[in-house]
Amino acid sequence: MTAAFVAAGLGIIPGTAQAADPVPVAAGVAEAIAKASTSEGFHSPADRTIRTTLPAAAKGKAGADAKAAAPQTAAAASAEQAALDAGANPALAVDVSGTSYTAHGIELTTLITSADFALGVVIDWGDGKTDTVTAQGTTELHHSHTYDKSGEYQVKVTVTDTANAVQATNGGAFLTPGADFTPHAPTRLLDTRNGTGAPAAKVAGQGTARVKVAGNASVPAGVTAVALNVTVTETVDSGHVTVWPGAGYDRPITSNLNYTAGRSVPNLVIVPVGEDGYVELFNGGWSPVDLIADVTGYFTRASDSGYTSMTPARFVDTREGIGTAKGMLASRSAFTTRIGGLQGVPQNITAVALNVTVTEPQGPGHLTAFSGTGPVPTASNLNFVPGQTVANSVIVPVAADGTIKIFNGAWSPTHVVVDVVGYYSKESKAAFLPFTPFRTLDTRQEAYGWPGGRFRAREYITQGFTPENATAAGVEAYVLNATVTETGGTGFLSVAPSPSALPAAGEPPAPAATRPVSSTLNWTVGTTVPNLVQASDGDHGVINFWNQGHEDADLVLDVFGVYQTK
Repeated sequence: MTAAFVAAGLGIIPGTAQAADPVPVAAGVAEAIAKASTSEGFHSPADRTIRTTLPAAAKGKAGADAKAAAPQTAAAASAEQAALDAGANPALAVDVSGTSYTAHGIELTTLITSADFALGVVIDWGDGKTDTVTAQGTTELHHSHTYDKSGEYQVKVTVTDTANAVQATNGGAFLTPGADFTPHAPTRLLDTRNGTGAPAAKVAGQGTARVKVAGNASVPAGVTAVALNVTVTETVDSGHVTVWPGAGYDRPITSNLNYTAGRSVPNLVIVPVGEDGYVELFNGGWSPVDLIADVTGYFTRASDSGYTSMTPARFVDTREGIGTAKGMLASRSAFTTRIGGLQGVPQNITAVALNVTVTEPQGPGHLTAFSGTGPVPTASNLNFVPGQTVANSVIVPVAADGTIKIFNGAWSPTHVVVDVVGYYSKESKAAFLPFTPFRTLDTRQEAYGWPGGRFRAREYITQGFTPENATAAGVEAYVLNATVTETGGTGFLSVAPSPSALPAAGEPPAPAATRPVSSTLNWTVGTTVPNLVQASDGDHGVINFWNQGHEDADLVLDVFGVYQTK
């Protein structure tokens, strides 16, 4: 069976689940989210308290109101009278600490030092919302709040001792750990073949290329993460490429793309930007290669486009005439297709997350996805050779009329398939929260809680990602890197949320899931193929990974971050 036939999703054999112990994955994700989200916060100690004396006219009335509102013991009444005679509550002070626990969430701890008087406490979260509570004397208060959008917020706590006509105020600036997306016209930041962004020289085996992101090509200085299309080319051996923030970070053991001799391999990468504004690309092979990096978008706390995931949906298939004219896309030409307003995607989206597949190309070339308006960018999204079926994740800006364009940069025609996996919009709430990448599955090893052996043909692997009642609540989608290797034939990978929860121990297996028609990556015999996956775990916290080929393979999954609404 050809890869082109498999990519069409025509298989009719019912799928069977290969289930793993969900605990290591779910626990690992929860731990990673907790670690990443607690990296931001503030502490303003009590000695920074600003004390304000209220108007004297209010003192008597406030004191009377306080007495009426809060019955006191004889000792408390005596202390109040002593303080009134002194004209103040001399110990009144506020210590405020804000820590994050999700992409948008803050946990606030307020330590109040005071004589034993009734106190009014107002928490101003800095987004136009407040909480009002009461307290008595020295106490510790805990509150949580979720911001609608990413950003920097000035949090202020005001404690009022009405009996003594005095207020104490303290607070600080809180940065949400999550960041929102800004689409960027595909622009080349690195090309070691011609000296763009680095010296014109191949990257040595086990060597590194540094790419300036912040302040480059209109990417702002406050960027927290970047979406790059990374391509390795001019390869003479096998190897892999790892992309990471560089300065201040250890290089992870995970990989972003794998390559073999003579092949140009692209993959979309979403990676945090280092404190120096750079990211680094490591050539994990033993022979020199050329590296290319094109920016397609970036994340900042000042952006306003969140992410919404969706079950992968086919929007374009030139073989069937879906989304455009039926027939191969001609050489050096483009088609326009509408995304906004179709198949559940709303109007007025700013960007769309796609999986773009080339199949049956008649010659070598590249494909570029871009906004439905404007010229064809010089950057590419995927590269192909004659007869190859290859897919790549793409994040592309969407024109005001809801359209995008796909350009065939080859001198020969090819078929094109486009699946939509999610979109970015001002109404979407989920912010990107990156964390240190870690491996959740490798079917070649049992070390990842996987006892099932090979990724069996025409079956699917279920992975539980969100543990019940865990801090991972509010996850809209996971950012994964899926790699299929040790392939015995042609095939393609589908990724979709599971329609069923994982059964508890001793319960019967979940009903068989419906086989998806969308494709995430395609492979041929003996190849190692990676692709970025932005996948929802649905209503049950479970994702299914389908081997749509007729031969066994191996599957490797690495997690790079989440989109989180809370």
